[in-house]
Amino acid sequence: MALEFDARLKLFGTASALPSHDLQRRLGGTPAYDGNADLRLMLRHTTGPLTLLAEHALTWAGGDSHGFANALGATLDQSPAGDHRRALNLTWEIDEGGRHRSWGRFDRLAAQYRRGSWAVTLGRQAVSWGSGLVFQPMDLFNPFAPTTVDRDYKAGDDLLLVERLLADGGDLQLLVVGRGDGGGRRNGRAASEDRPQLGDGRRGRERASVALKWHGFAGPVEFDLLAARHYADRVLGFSLRLPVGAAMLRSDLVTTKLESGGWRASGLANLDASFIVGRRNAYVFAEYFHSGFGLKRLPPDGAPLPPALAERLGRGEVFNRMRDYLALGGNLEWHPLLNQSLTLIGNLQDGGLLLQTSVTHERGDRQRLQLGLVHPLAGRGKEFGGVPTGSGATSGGASTLFLRWLYYF
Repeated sequence: MALEFDARLKLFGTASALPSHDLQRRLGGTPAYDGNADLRLMLRHTTGPLTLLAEHALTWAGGDSHGFANALGATLDQSPAGDHRRALNLTWEIDEGGRHRSWGRFDRLAAQYRRGSWAVTLGRQAVSWGSGLVFQPMDLFNPFAPTTVDRDYKAGDDLLLVERLLADGGDLQLLVVGRGDGGGRRNGRAASEDRPQLGDGRRGRERASVALKWHGFAGPVEFDLLAARHYADRVLGFSLRLPVGAAMLRSDLVTTKLESGGWRASGLANLDASFIVGRRNAYVFAEYFHSGFGLKRLPPDGAPLPPALAERLGRGEVFNRMRDYLALGGNLEWHPLLNQSLTLIGNLQDGGLLLQTSVTHERGDRQRLQLGLVHPLAGRGKEFGGVPTGSGATSGGASTLFLRWLYYF
């Protein structure tokens, strides 16, 4: 019998210089200052083959961008803010004002049973699939945005996961994710039409996801095969990982048969490698991503997005509006306790670029301090430079400085 308790405190702040054509700047001025404080309490109790997990977060968020769903900070830090789309409502409100909100939420609450080659998980837990480094087309369940800084804990879903370990080291996974009707709150504000919701009269079966994934090996190749019903769509996926010299090549291909008819294919290919530069550890990568739901060009000011794209943006499954992207990046360890990362994301349709860099200082075993910058290299009307909102203004395109401090108790 074992009982483990851990805690993590996170402070996250941003300062954003908004462009002159930005809607938020017109309403509230610039710069915009925002903050987030999060205390995560983690309990794990193991008795024989049974493990009980409970993780609760107390969160305060506020600042100048409170209520603006498209603010960059919402993707830099994806701390879950509610359960409007999940089967169980495990969020409770503490306080809310015009510029802030505080709440408590169970992000993990599950029982895991493991015996021999079998494992069963029931409750709120996180699942991550696919091989993406920046983009995540095969991760259908709360993927991280390309700009997300804090990836320590992925948002959990209400699920049943059955796993079977195979003799060759591979495994089979059967996953069922239950969901609510999509009504209620999102990020501290009422659900609105600009972020498509799922409170549309769909039955529970049409909101759920059921997926079967086989993870296996063929010589040096590691692969995944996926078949799923995701909401009312049918999804087939294939992923492979293959060593190429000192590098690793990965690729994902996901095809979706829409409820409304027709097929869409999304995929990626990436290559990464680690090496030594002047006695310093270094890492580089390149990733190409194609979105089958993306656009060749942004619609005119005020024109709606295609329903299939708008629905996935609203569900938080995709974060970009256009079709083809190339990401280049890497990490350099200046000192065993100090490293710097840099990522450059290019939109291959409109030519816009997004630069993200950060310096991380590991202040001992318990602390981590991170300072970074996100800067668009794109003009008005381009996806990274400010997307038209329909009011003559744009949304996005800010240069944002962020600071993150973590303390582990």
